[in-house]
Amino acid sequence: MTKMRAKARVGAVLPTPGPDGKAVAERLVMHGVAKSTAYPEDGSDEDNTFAKFTPSLTFDIQIANPDLIGKFEVGQTFYVEFSPAD
Repeated sequence: MTKMRAKARVGAVLPTPGPDGKAVAERLVMHGVAKSTAYPEDGSDEDNTFAKFTPSLTFDIQIANPDLIGKFEVGQTFYVEFSPAD
């Protein structure tokens, strides 16, 4: 069974307003973490490791769960795990 773990950062949160103007859904756009100038000289930063092995990553997710709307913020970072769905 193959599994994979990625690290993604929220780049945009785009609400979908309902008739009353209140968000009924949100579109989350996430991207993989990337190298920055703040890495230690030995390259030991975790983001550096994820960027090395997953150099390109984009997720575009529409969520409509009322319990999740308004819970995501630009800049938050999450682990995303992939495992087979048998």
